Amino acid sequence: MTSSDDRKVLMARIGAAHGIRGEVRVKPFGSDPLSFADYGTLVTKDGSRSFEVEKVRVQKTVVITRFKGLTDRNQAEELNGVELYISRDQLPEPEEDEFYYSDLTGLAVIDQGGETLGKIAAVQDFGAGDLLEVRPQRGNTFYIPFTKDFVPEINLAEGQVRVDLPEDYFSEGAPEPSEGAPER
Repeated sequence: MTSSDDRKVLMARIGAAHGIRGEVRVKPFGSDPLSFADYGTLVTKDGSRSFEVEKVRVQKTVVITRFKGLTDRNQAEELNGVELYISRDQLPEPEEDEFYYSDLTGLAVIDQGGETLGKIAAVQDFGAGDLLEVRPQRGNTFYIPFTKDFVPEINLAEGQVRVDLPEDYFSEGAPEPSEGAPER
């Protein structure tokens, strides 16, 4: 497992330019749409570029953002799709039974019989609640509802989650157990 000081957490993604003065639409990740602006400088995943929020405002369903040094539409258009991160250690520790998605990514998924089903590739929310996207060593990814019933135990120290799936959960057959890290 990586140490917390080199892990990055995705806070927002820059979208289309807004207006002619360098503002952009930003899609934030998290419960508070303006919280990405509270952490100071945001960086790209590789750390090669940094962005300082100068001003944010919610307009209908988007967050209009002005970044320091961004002054015209051409500059703004070049940023479409850029993802903005902060270092994981800038975030407060979560409460009991709360987790940051980035802390779950990469954990082994173990079933009731002790078999490894795969690793968590991502946590998704398509509108009906959080789902763990699990990538087996072979075969297609699959989803498990991220609820206490389906995921009764999360052990960050051991790097695994235990899942309790109904017998008929895999109607087309269970994924083949994984030996180690999934191949990419």
